[in-house]
Amino acid sequence: MTTLPNPVEPTNVTFNDTTMWAELVDGRVLGIPLVWFPRLFHATPEQRKNFELSYTGIHWDDLDEDISVAGLLAGQGDTTHPHPVAA
Repeated sequence: MTTLPNPVEPTNVTFNDTTMWAELVDGRVLGIPLVWFPRLFHATPEQRKNFELSYTGIHWDDLDEDISVAGLLAGQGDTTHPHPVAA
């Protein structure tokens, strides 16, 4: 039995000053604002580069940050801290 690749599996992650770029196995590239993830936003470039890819997401052990690609595709940022609701 052949296992097909997971279309949301990340293959690489890069950064610029404002954006995280996540490349997926199916060729898509997601641009995610760093302000969506305060731990990454405030991290040093060296800390941002120290990540591990999994079948469904990205993990930064030093930053205690886990991001699922499914969440990114759904437009979700950091869900660990409540955000103020605008009236």
